[in-house]
Amino acid sequence: ASGDRDDDGRCNYSSLLACGAKSSRSPRPAGRHRVVVPHLWPFRDEYEKLSGAYVNNRIRTTKYTLLNFVPRNLFEQFHRAANLYFLFLVVLNWVPLVEAFQKEITMLPLVVVLTIIAIKDGLEDYRKYKIDKQINNLVTKVYSRKEKKYIDQCWKDVTVGDFIRLSCNEVIPADMVLLFSTDPDGICHIETSGLDGESNLKQRQVVRGHAEQDSEVDPEKFSSRIECESPNNDLNRFRGFLEHSNKERVGLSKENLLLRGCTIRNTEAVVGIVVYAGHETKAMLNNSGPRYKRSKLERRANTDVLWCVLLLVIMCLTGAVGHGIWLSRYEHILFFNIPEPDGHIISPVLAGFYMFWTMIILLQVLIPISLYVSIEIVKLGQIYFIQSDVDFYNEKMDSTVQCRSLNIAEDLGQIQYLFSDKTGTLTENKMVFRRCSVAGFDYCHEENARRLESYQDDDDRADAPGGAALGGRRGSGDVRGPRQAAFSSPMETDVVPDTRLLDKFSQITPQLFTPLEETIQNPPLETLCIIDFFIALAICNTVVVSAPNQPRQKIRRPSLSGMPIRSLEEIKNLFQRLSVRRSSSPSLSSGKEPPSGVPNAFVSRLSLFSRAKLTSPVEEEGSRPSESPVGASSSVCCTETKRGNGGAGVTNGQVGPAAGQPLASSLCYEAESPDEAALVYAARAYRCTLQARTPEQVMVDFAALGPLTFQLLHILPFDSVRKRMSVVVRHPLSNQVVVYTKGADSVIMELLSAASPEEASLEKHQLTIREKTQKHLDDYAKQGLRTLCVAKKVMSDTEYAEWLRNHFLAETSIDNREELLLESAMRLENKLTLLGATGIEDRLQEGVPESIEALHKAGIKIWMLTGDKQETAINIAYACKLLEPEDKLFILNTQSKDACEMLMSTILKELQKKGQACPKQASLSVDLLQLPAPQDSELRAGLIITGKTLEFALQESLQRQFLELTSWCQAVVCCRATPLQKSEVVKLVRGHLQVMTLAIGDGANDVSMIQVADIGIGVSGQEGMQAVMASDFAVSQFRHLSKLLLVHGHWCYTRLSNMILYFFYKNVAYVNLLFWYQFFCGFSGTSMTDYWVLIFFNLLFTSAPPVIYGVLEKDVSAETLMQLPELYKNGQKSEAYLPLTFWITLLDAFYQSLVCFFVPFFTYRGSDIDIFTFGNPLNTAALFIILLHLVIESKSLTWIHMLVIVSSVVSYFLFALAFGALCVTCNPPSNPYWIMQEHMLDPVFYLVCVLTTCVALLPRFVYRVLQGSLFPSPILRAKHFDRLTPEERTEALKKWRRAGKMDQVTSKHAEPSADQTGRRPPSGPSAVFAMRAATSCAVGQGDTSVCETALDLRCSDTEASQVAGPQKTKKAGSPPSLKLK
Repeated sequence: ASGDRDDDGRCNYSSLLACGAKSSRSPRPAGRHRVVVPHLWPFRDEYEKLSGAYVNNRIRTTKYTLLNFVPRNLFEQFHRAANLYFLFLVVLNWVPLVEAFQKEITMLPLVVVLTIIAIKDGLEDYRKYKIDKQINNLVTKVYSRKEKKYIDQCWKDVTVGDFIRLSCNEVIPADMVLLFSTDPDGICHIETSGLDGESNLKQRQVVRGHAEQDSEVDPEKFSSRIECESPNNDLNRFRGFLEHSNKERVGLSKENLLLRGCTIRNTEAVVGIVVYAGHETKAMLNNSGPRYKRSKLERRANTDVLWCVLLLVIMCLTGAVGHGIWLSRYEHILFFNIPEPDGHIISPVLAGFYMFWTMIILLQVLIPISLYVSIEIVKLGQIYFIQSDVDFYNEKMDSTVQCRSLNIAEDLGQIQYLFSDKTGTLTENKMVFRRCSVAGFDYCHEENARRLESYQDDDDRADAPGGAALGGRRGSGDVRGPRQAAFSSPMETDVVPDTRLLDKFSQITPQLFTPLEETIQNPPLETLCIIDFFIALAICNTVVVSAPNQPRQKIRRPSLSGMPIRSLEEIKNLFQRLSVRRSSSPSLSSGKEPPSGVPNAFVSRLSLFSRAKLTSPVEEEGSRPSESPVGASSSVCCTETKRGNGGAGVTNGQVGPAAGQPLASSLCYEAESPDEAALVYAARAYRCTLQARTPEQVMVDFAALGPLTFQLLHILPFDSVRKRMSVVVRHPLSNQVVVYTKGADSVIMELLSAASPEEASLEKHQLTIREKTQKHLDDYAKQGLRTLCVAKKVMSDTEYAEWLRNHFLAETSIDNREELLLESAMRLENKLTLLGATGIEDRLQEGVPESIEALHKAGIKIWMLTGDKQETAINIAYACKLLEPEDKLFILNTQSKDACEMLMSTILKELQKKGQACPKQASLSVDLLQLPAPQDSELRAGLIITGKTLEFALQESLQRQFLELTSWCQAVVCCRATPLQKSEVVKLVRGHLQVMTLAIGDGANDVSMIQVADIGIGVSGQEGMQAVMASDFAVSQFRHLSKLLLVHGHWCYTRLSNMILYFFYKNVAYVNLLFWYQFFCGFSGTSMTDYWVLIFFNLLFTSAPPVIYGVLEKDVSAETLMQLPELYKNGQKSEAYLPLTFWITLLDAFYQSLVCFFVPFFTYRGSDIDIFTFGNPLNTAALFIILLHLVIESKSLTWIHMLVIVSSVVSYFLFALAFGALCVTCNPPSNPYWIMQEHMLDPVFYLVCVLTTCVALLPRFVYRVLQGSLFPSPILRAKHFDRLTPEERTEALKKWRRAGKMDQVTSKHAEPSADQTGRRPPSGPSAVFAMRAATSCAVGQGDTSVCETALDLRCSDTEASQVAGPQKTKKAGSPPSLKLK
């Protein structure tokens, strides 16, 4: 039980507002928190006082209840302007003076539409209700204060303050603070896949003070209260404290919070107390439901509906004026001007006014009410076919495309700009250790490279789901079934060591470190560097160690759990009063108590103690060998042992575990990111094996040195601001406090220690290492590898104690906490010593280059936005064909805004000089962005911009110039971009250029970009599901994007465009028949058709065919659309639905209605037939015209189309016959009796219908025939390919492409001066214009730093080609780089 309180202690019920309660006063933005007391007898009074403040654990995601369904659904439906308009007409028809129809008849269309939508909404809501009911009735163990034990209770009955006991593999029912875990270290492992899709395990810790308890927490003895922040949706933050009865406070952080929806793993049992329940849990607060976006086409249609309203007003005004004139002409003839019952005669002006409203009711069908329902049905049909496409199915992941936004499928066919993340989107996000540089020496791992090549063909087998990590078969004790540790395919885990580096490892012996205090020769610096480098790889991470064949227990040694922790308790006195836990920050967490003040002898004793104890037998699950190790693993072991120096655990040429130690290959590593996993597996390949991790220490088994136990003092986790991670440990060999840091090279290089006079020789050595490492980093990046730097720093105890004191102050502060913690991290992570660097390969996904090439041909501009360094990004851009070898490359890398502006204007001048002499456009329009193909092929440019420069380019004063520059470029690569910058770029392009944008990404850092774009696509990969949950569509691989856009996008757009136009056409054509009739009935608002026929004509007889057309129409086959991506440009330019197309459609509708009215009119003129007998041929002809018009427009007619059209005609005739026979007085005074029966015996009726239909459709038919034969569009030409045999088709495609190339050649000859302006032939190698401003310093190709001081573009392309030529042999497809000075 709990209550929201402000700082003054008064209750605040504002969090109830979401549930319908009202707050008595406005909530204060800061300082709100909640108090939680246990649901037990001693707290009964306080519990009852607070228990009303919070919701229970029952969830309800439904929108409606049985009572509010009708009113609420109607309220929502009347938010649509069209529905309001028709409601207005219904009300208007009830006014006797302007009544046009029977009251019930006007209501019918509206009632039908509202009912269809209501049924759809009701069914959707009922589905949600069933899921809610299932979740609410799940069972969990809750402590009962009556029965004094844990009893089974439904989730919905759990309340705040309840104690809950969960076992392994159970799902957490509510957000709860962890009070007990069966794990000896007080750790609980959870899997968050239910929350964010990440399958790797995360650690949570028992509240400090409770972790040391040997027995399970007894709720009856629990006397503490919890104060924490009010419910919020931040999954990475939880602040609060637990206050004991003696007023002692213990800090709480996200490490102590178990979130609803997560699953307990690798832990026998846990106990927690609920702090947030039901809709106040973080999971529910993050569940925002589906997003509503309005498509571009729908916005266009809404505009045209307004034009139709204007047209309606004009027609009604014409009727009103005509009626007034007509009445005034016959004012004194009583037969025409009947007085009111009281003898009063209405004046022609007033009668005209009334007639205006009558005409609005009569001609209401001009506004297509059924259009909106039809659009919804068609969109559902289109989504169904997209999701049913087997080409999107990914067998490995057992997933297909997900359509999360149901109303923007047609926007997929109009994309002009595509923004893509790199890692995990274009690449597989399978990080494979490739190379490393240690102490300035590069180790290329050639054997490992050869191993990776063997996986190119064997990919599917390596990644088969369900295989155990490291290839071992799962043990029978695994209750989790097929769950595999993340990032643990054999390709990632089996690293083959480099022979040169193994030779150096053989020099490492325990004897090097025995003389700790004697002045004997120190070990060589390089050897120390190697040791530190691999220790950093093994421990500078958050990897969880577990055994695959005993998943419920993690590997640990009982001997280590007792004594060190008790000793640590003894030394807490220094910081006892600062009781806030140091893992309370989302950005910098997991602090550990310092051992400052403890004599050095203690740590030596700890170190010796742990080694001595390790020789004792361990728990049985740790010593079980892996059941079936992979061949690659065993070969690695053999290599290691041959190179080894007889260290611990080597027996008969095989690596065995040290006594009582688990086999390395039996360990399972659960990493939070693939990079972390790759580095731990690389360290393991060199027998520097991460053995176990507890909150207090990390155990590493290091080759010849044997097991080492590092006391873990503090962890500063990775964040996107610092771009690095650090661990602070006490080294067991040197007994010093050591900081190991790994992170982005751009950041680490700036944090290295500066030269000091007294250590000149050492500094010189460090400088050499730095220069060599930088050169290696550049080489790695050119190969497309992801680079990381590893560094260390040794601190004295006093320095560490001083830093820790300041860090505690930062952690306990409430205001500016994140900024203070960042400053504190900066104070620790400086003056570092560089150890080395790593190169990790992230392979391109299958089919990415082909997809990007197709999307380029489709006229889509592609931008790659990545956090990786420049060289890596460029290399990947070439590998995936985003950049072509002949592209001219411009690099924007400046340190100031002025330099950025100058550089951009220089590049723009260069591009304009090289480009065709086209008039410079003053305004940035879409035309400028969509250069015709010849121009594109003639001058292809690529732009690379770094994060720092992007910051300047996004400023308001430079935005315009930046966009103009990018519009000249075929591709843009933004490297070192932050998540915020990604979304800013998308927002800028979308807002300023008014183009359709698509963003695609796979991780949480892409969410903001995905949400800002017109269409957001999430890739369901290894980075969890945050991107997918924020997206409109989700795919499992990037290559699926090409079919989704080029085929389904094109189809959805074309179908819906044509269907909307058809709806406007049929409504205008039909309504105009009534309008023309007004000229012959004194504008009296009379109809020549019975009202029932009038209503059903649009509602039934002509509504199904366009819907079927909208779902099934295929103008071109999928195969052709994939082979000819250029056809996609049709949708980009909105050719199917231009304003001109709309007006031509309306003109055609006017023409057809004139023919449809006047052919029967002149046929029956002078005869004695009544109104309805005249109206019947009009209706029948109109039906045939409207249906056959659709047949002319259809590109693919199937039996379904024909069936629906025939059904429409048959249903019309059956209704007319039945209505004429049965409904004699349905609608007095009109009398439709036997009209259709008589007409069907009259040959003239048939002649009129045939003649009218032919004359009305002739112009459109002739236009379509001429268009197809004399001036076919690319779509029509491509349609012809579908009729050819495979051989003819191949030949036709070759001709098509040859014609495209001929166009380009022609354009070249048209410009004789092109070559004189310095344009190179496309086949020649390109120079990369790495133009940097005067202030920019860049590291050159050699070992020395090149500072560029000037900017000059006089270097000709020929020179550039000569300089660049020899370099091109380095790597196929990778660009030569020439810096112009």
